[in-house]
Amino acid sequence: MQRKYILSATSLFLLKAIPAQAVCPVCIVAVGAGLGLSEYLGIDDSIAGVWIGGLLIGMSVWTINYVQKKQWLNKYQQIRDYLIFLAYYLMVIWPLYKKGFIGNPFNKLFGLDKLLLGVVVGGIVFPLAVRFYEIIKQRNGGRAHFPFEKVAIPVGALAILSFIFYFLTK
Repeated sequence: MQRKYILSATSLFLLKAIPAQAVCPVCIVAVGAGLGLSEYLGIDDSIAGVWIGGLLIGMSVWTINYVQKKQWLNKYQQIRDYLIFLAYYLMVIWPLYKKGFIGNPFNKLFGLDKLLLGVVVGGIVFPLAVRFYEIIKQRNGGRAHFPFEKVAIPVGALAILSFIFYFLTK
């Protein structure tokens, strides 16, 4: 029952139409590098999931921005944006599920699959961190407080979340 509730809430959050916000390519590369590093180092699936979730959100928003700039299917903008999110998530989650990375009964945290939990939490925290950056930038007269702040805040939020999951799974 709890799993169905979390999956339903996550689906609604991810499929909610959001205005496209710029997510820079450096953020995407940094998140992808973090994911590759975690796999190489043998880090827990929940931590890898955090970076996968951030990467999926970043890539989805990046794609939506690109498609909007090209003015493709603007008539169907609402459904187009949902489908972009859905496509990215299916392209990642489905193969992980089919290969047994998701759904392993011995790989759970709080009764939920560690990898899927990490993807959901990372997918929620990453856009919140991007929004937080926009708010503090606006309060600073539209200027960043330091160079690459736009990258540091979302990536830093995922790093902090990774440390939290590290201590929860240790």
